[in-house]
Amino acid sequence: MNAVATQQGPLGWTIAQWLSAYQEGATPEALLMPLAAAPDDPADNAWITRASAPVLARQLDDLRLLLAAAGGDRSRLPLYGVPFAIKDNIDAAGWPTTAACPAFAYTPDEDATVVRRLRAAGAILIGKTNLDQFATGLVGTRSPHGAVANSFNPDYISGGSSSGSASVVARGLAAFSLGTDTAGSGRVPAGFNNIVGLKPTKGWLSTAGVVPACRTQDCVSIFALTVDDAERVAGIAGGYDEHDPYSRAQPAGAAAPWPAAPRLAVPDRLEFFGDAQAAAAFEAAVQALKAGGAEVQAIDFAPYAELAALLYQGPWVAERFAAVEPLWRDNPDAIHPVVRGIVEGAVHYDALDAFKAEYRRAELTRSIHQSLQGFDALVVPTSPSIYTIAQLQADPVRLNSQLGIYTNFANLADLSALALPAGMRDDGLPAGITLIGMAWQDRALAHFGRQWQAQRGLPLGATGRPLPPMGPIAADPGLLRVAVVGAHLTGMPLNHQLTSRRAVLVEKTRTAADYRLYALANTTPPKPGLVKSDSGAPIEVELWDIPLAAFGAFVAEIPAPLGIGTLTLHDGRQVKGFICEPRGLEGARDITAFGGWRAYLASLNATPR
Repeated sequence: MNAVATQQGPLGWTIAQWLSAYQEGATPEALLMPLAAAPDDPADNAWITRASAPVLARQLDDLRLLLAAAGGDRSRLPLYGVPFAIKDNIDAAGWPTTAACPAFAYTPDEDATVVRRLRAAGAILIGKTNLDQFATGLVGTRSPHGAVANSFNPDYISGGSSSGSASVVARGLAAFSLGTDTAGSGRVPAGFNNIVGLKPTKGWLSTAGVVPACRTQDCVSIFALTVDDAERVAGIAGGYDEHDPYSRAQPAGAAAPWPAAPRLAVPDRLEFFGDAQAAAAFEAAVQALKAGGAEVQAIDFAPYAELAALLYQGPWVAERFAAVEPLWRDNPDAIHPVVRGIVEGAVHYDALDAFKAEYRRAELTRSIHQSLQGFDALVVPTSPSIYTIAQLQADPVRLNSQLGIYTNFANLADLSALALPAGMRDDGLPAGITLIGMAWQDRALAHFGRQWQAQRGLPLGATGRPLPPMGPIAADPGLLRVAVVGAHLTGMPLNHQLTSRRAVLVEKTRTAADYRLYALANTTPPKPGLVKSDSGAPIEVELWDIPLAAFGAFVAEIPAPLGIGTLTLHDGRQVKGFICEPRGLEGARDITAFGGWRAYLASLNATPR
């Protein structure tokens, strides 16, 4: 077992566990100040800068002010006292930003937009993390601070470029972290360290205050121990930002939920570069997807592979050169030799090459989008293999290139992606899969990823902690959550009115205890009526998310005396749901004692004794 798993305290806590501790009386000072007091470990190069005691104390003072402004209501600070880390190419006011190049360092006066939003939600920054210099690499070995080791076997790479951000989350040192992802830097390290890596749709999370790698393709990514946490952080950090010219708002109706049995594509030709264990791990994952009800079909992967190659074997390297050109002109030796060799490749391309490559990118993107029609997502190995640090140092360019065949194309094709733990290889190293969907399918990917993570039940990162029970799932802004109580339940006669509109079942739960349920008279098919009452009982319901664009047509099919109102659930949440007008109760039978429509119908079919 990893050493971290044997230590006591909050190491490896999820966001919900941090919030629960505060709810039960713990204080941020008691839980967080020991992190600053802990001595630096010279062997742990995942950090570049850690929060000192004074820096942490100032943040805790700010947290108290935030709480006071919220009227003392911690629920208005959804990340209250939760520790997080950021990759050291992302700005935090008063902290040096180095991009793993000391000669490049500067100290910003303002937070990056994503950091500002997280801190406004109550999160506490505890450190900035190591990376492949200037976010150029998928390996975690191209840094003057040294190679960041894999959290399961220190002989192996952590993956990059967001190496430190993945490492500190996998070891439970931060509840979540920010990385960046241009070619796979937010996914490959997640796969190598048994954690979740969310690469959002381009433009959802602002890159204002982020040192660019390829500015047109960059994304801020999120590492977390659970899909729940990654999605929660993205929902807080994301959103349109006028300070980022590449920021964009989610189009209305763009988020289409998946059916209960999704259709998933896989590459028709899989490359593992001779790694039989990686091949076996992916095959096992595909079989698990099928066992979970997914339909899996192979598609032509050739356009994806060609587009992936364009990122480094085309004029986009000139974008990387643009990010470091002033330093290169003044002090080229300050740039890591492998990184410098890559960005200097810009000299081989001119404007004509750039336009030709852009035309080809558009053609390949069109082919990729067409190949995904009829599928909910593409599933790929997060990485085709994993290498030792020694192997990467001996062959830094070729092996790095191999690691990107399932990641490099995603941003060029404007796709969303979610890297998920898939299990352990026979050699004890993690294996991962990545779900890749169209732009703005981030929440649909997360919904399925949450189910996948629960199905696999793997320990969290390298902490050894078990996966906690899933909490309530937040509704997507493009969807409306509706509680159904009778003929629209799964398997019931009117359920098709939901599924035909791509509504998806979120959870089965029950109402608060002040409702009564009636079997209505003279309805076809038979229907119940739910009524709020001074006395009642919890009634079983299903929560479905329906696209907002389809909600009007759905409501139009609801006959009187039924309608849609606001229901209160047993845990205090309020959702839209079926209600009944009082006039509809004439001749109705009170069936509250059965606790739900299914139980009542079952009683009608029960064999008399």
